[in-house]
Amino acid sequence: MADLYHMLDDTEASFITMLERFAAEKLAPRAAATDETGAFVHDQLTALAETGMMGANLPEAWGGADISAQALLRAVSVIAGGCGSTVSALTAHYLATDSLLIGGDDALRARYLPDAATGAKLGAFGLTEPTAGSDPADMKTRATREGEGYRIKGRKCFISNGGVADFVVIYAVTDAAARHRGISAFVVDKGTEGFTPGRAENTMGLRGGHVWELDLDLWVTESQRLGAEGTGFRTAMKVLDNGRLEVAAMCIGIARAALTAASDWAKTRIISGEPLAEKQGIRWMLADMALDLRASELLALEAARLRQQGTRFSEQASMAKLHASEMAHRVTDKAIQIHGGYGFTRDFPLERYARDVRIMRIYEGSSEIQRNIIAGHLLAA
Repeated sequence: MADLYHMLDDTEASFITMLERFAAEKLAPRAAATDETGAFVHDQLTALAETGMMGANLPEAWGGADISAQALLRAVSVIAGGCGSTVSALTAHYLATDSLLIGGDDALRARYLPDAATGAKLGAFGLTEPTAGSDPADMKTRATREGEGYRIKGRKCFISNGGVADFVVIYAVTDAAARHRGISAFVVDKGTEGFTPGRAENTMGLRGGHVWELDLDLWVTESQRLGAEGTGFRTAMKVLDNGRLEVAAMCIGIARAALTAASDWAKTRIISGEPLAEKQGIRWMLADMALDLRASELLALEAARLRQQGTRFSEQASMAKLHASEMAHRVTDKAIQIHGGYGFTRDFPLERYARDVRIMRIYEGSSEIQRNIIAGHLLAA
């Protein structure tokens, strides 16, 4: 298949080659055990930090790798192909650092981003609540003026990295009457009094990339607020544009691993004296999988191109995320089918791929929300 990432410069191409070797040698061999034990991917993130990947979304000025959006798309997909749990924790870290990059001032950026880029600090993104997932305007967490700062009270849920992160960007309501225009963002450090991680959820997939409940009754200084009051929603929406593109990359990486496994199996599995790949039905399934994957890559690359240009790409990010998350379901399911009964066992990674991609149609905005966003752009034209 033709290389869709031929636009990468030599440095970026070398970076991707290094990551491919890292994913194959350091991540993939541990993925099954991570899934089995459910242990958080601390060691994998420590190793990943040595590659520069923890800061791959950041500019060089803040300690990042300063690669293009297209290279970042490819890099995230490579890590996903090695271990879904690791890439889940990584991209949650990106949501936190993107929040600071987009909404914070230079003092906050200098305080957090260089350490986040090296992996010395791990970030988390605290937006979702028990009654405010698809619509952040329903948020119940409040940040009320108290002295020279804010008292933040509320509860967050499904926060990736939340219980182990060194800092969490918390979104809270500062003006309830203003709805989404009354949401602000704050950086909260691990160990802050009144910051209480609850239990990590027992999830069906991405079992080494934990999500936590967070109980909040804490005080922060005004200097820990990102931007002006009421700008948090705008920051979060821009961050989620990036995050949705990264979800697409995760889906592409896992789907590519499933397609490769299915293709290799079809070429080596002998049925009735000939390779399974000689069966027309199998060939058509593989063709459909490759077509589906290619369409997702092209949609994601279009969104990445706009991101690189600094152009708003909300519609394109929603399209990329929606197509890729549903594509990954179809491709992993077909890969199991091609493997037959073996695909249903834990001796092969197919069932793990299928469980890992299931959440992709839910988080960073469900498939239904993405359809609403796309339709909204269409009808507004």
